[in-house]
Amino acid sequence: MSKFNFISKKQEEVKCVTCAIDASEQLQNQENRRRTNLVISIAVVLPLLILLYKFLPQLVDYLTFDLAGLKPESHLGAAVNFFFYDTVKILILLFLISSLMGAVNAYFPVDRLRIYLTTKKLYGLEYFFASFFGAVTPFCSCSSIPLFIGFVKGGIPLGVTFAYLITSPLVNEVAVAMFLGLFGIKATAVYAGSGILLGMVGGYVLGKMKLDKYLSDWVRQVQENSIKENEEWEGEKTPFIDRLPIIIQDGWDIVRKVLLYVIIGIAIGAAMHGYVPENFFTEYLSADKWYAVPLAVILAVPMYANAAGIVPVIQVFVAKGVPLGTAIAFMMAVVGLSLPEATLLKKVMKWKLIGIFFGTISLFIILLGYLFNYML
Repeated sequence: MSKFNFISKKQEEVKCVTCAIDASEQLQNQENRRRTNLVISIAVVLPLLILLYKFLPQLVDYLTFDLAGLKPESHLGAAVNFFFYDTVKILILLFLISSLMGAVNAYFPVDRLRIYLTTKKLYGLEYFFASFFGAVTPFCSCSSIPLFIGFVKGGIPLGVTFAYLITSPLVNEVAVAMFLGLFGIKATAVYAGSGILLGMVGGYVLGKMKLDKYLSDWVRQVQENSIKENEEWEGEKTPFIDRLPIIIQDGWDIVRKVLLYVIIGIAIGAAMHGYVPENFFTEYLSADKWYAVPLAVILAVPMYANAAGIVPVIQVFVAKGVPLGTAIAFMMAVVGLSLPEATLLKKVMKWKLIGIFFGTISLFIILLGYLFNYML
């Protein structure tokens, strides 16, 4: 090989190495720009969503009553206001909580927690922690669904997720404060304690029924995809910033796929919220009727309201002669079980599981209602 050819070959090799380095630098620059754009987008969109959530009541009131001209005291005005407020609120919560659960799962895979909960003997503490967590999260029955979906997606045992789902709408600090002011410390302690106990017992009983086979195919697919993503990320040591696009996309996919169920469920709740009168119930729930407690629960299940919203109604019931235990049972059934909630849960579980869940919790609430009437 001549000296000229040797030098030419070396020059070509150097040129190839230089091109490879340039290409690598270009890819790195593109990746850095993509990461920067992602961080900027999150820094802009996240505060906007939080602000929208914070000022949503005022915004919806303005659009409904000022702009559209509906009267707050009218049935139509109350129903329309309720529909838009709860729909937007739940969609925001669904996206934020689904994304947050995805981020938690990426940083600390929830599958590890699932394995821990299913292999360690915790003597029922897992149900207490889930119920207590539900009590400190101020969500109504429909707003609790996003976090419930996140737990199910992560493979948390179904009984534990049910413990959260049962307690979350039943007990919150606002309702406890209102209850304390209206009914005293004894009734408040009974209400709050029984709400947490109901979540623990209900979750335990439902967990022992081995109902996982009645989860919807969509949830099973979500669980499988989540496990695969975690395995890939763990194997490839993918940085958290590179996982964010997939996490956010997964959160948006969940919102998109349950959107119809949210709209239908909240529309049903809005109609009931605006058009069902209080006097319809008090007439049939008086103290002299033995069937008042089960009737209260049956009448309450199709309705929809949060705990803070129903407490003033309970005060009216008691003032009109409805026993406090019957009124609390009615409240628990309204906030813990509702037709809109069942509509949302249809995306997560099959109708048989929804029926078992509603039937079991309804039975427990009826028993608690009779116990409350005896104690109070």
